[in-house]
Amino acid sequence: MGALINVVLPVFLVIGFGYVAVWRGLFSEAGVDALMRYAQKFAIPCLLFQAMSTLDLSASFDLALLGSFYTGAVAGFVLGLLGARHLFKRSWEDAVAIGFCCLFSNSLLLGVPISERAYGTASLAANFAIISIHAPFCYLVGITAMEIARGGGNGPVATTRAILKAMFSNALVIGIALGLAVNLSGFALPEVLTEAVALMARSALPAALFGLGGVLVRYRPEGDMRAIAYVVLVSLVVHPAIVWGMGRWLELPPVSFRAAVITAAMAPGVNAYVFADMYGAARRVAASSVLAGTAATVITAWGWLHFLG
Repeated sequence: MGALINVVLPVFLVIGFGYVAVWRGLFSEAGVDALMRYAQKFAIPCLLFQAMSTLDLSASFDLALLGSFYTGAVAGFVLGLLGARHLFKRSWEDAVAIGFCCLFSNSLLLGVPISERAYGTASLAANFAIISIHAPFCYLVGITAMEIARGGGNGPVATTRAILKAMFSNALVIGIALGLAVNLSGFALPEVLTEAVALMARSALPAALFGLGGVLVRYRPEGDMRAIAYVVLVSLVVHPAIVWGMGRWLELPPVSFRAAVITAAMAPGVNAYVFADMYGAARRVAASSVLAGTAATVITAWGWLHFLG
């Protein structure tokens, strides 16, 4: 119970503050949009840049770690895709969007703060190794599958261009890429610049969590409850269970093992709705899955923390 009170609840209280503030009209939806733009386009890229520029790449980029996590992620995508198509009789486009919900766990806004509170800042290297390829990998899978589902889209060249544009116009990917470039070059940044980046980075998670709460006010579950429940089950139970099994089989070190399972156990991220909205497919299921999954994570995250010890 201590993990629930001391680790999980503070994170969700900040989300709750944002939700109540917007719901009661104390903070405008326009303000939430501006706050999320600041967090996602500036503060979080600074956080990722800072983490990647100082990460011990040889120690953190463990193929067993990444293999465990992304095997679970792809399995979640396949289960979401096939479940939506064959259990709920959705179109292939809707099925891909629902599969993307099961693929894209909220590794950054939920995974990092919960892991940090549970295991300390020093444990986050494995989290950032997973996050460094999370958005590119998930968009690569999602966009490729969607273009195939739509009958091949505009051909391989246009499909490749769409994939690359989606990945490398993303501020998070740019922050990661710049951090890796600095890390690999060995270039020492001026202290005044690193201190400025650190100031921005410290504001990232509180601003994003508060903003996430405000965004969730818009996502009201209306219909499709069986599909939403299925997404939540795959995201919060099946995905981390597969990662747990893979991690045990590959004998991951405890720090990497916990990071992989906890990251996998997070609710679908807001990018799941962004992807669905981008293609106009299964938007209600995606939006409601983000809301329902985030609420359920209060309990399931505590369960996984307790299970992991």
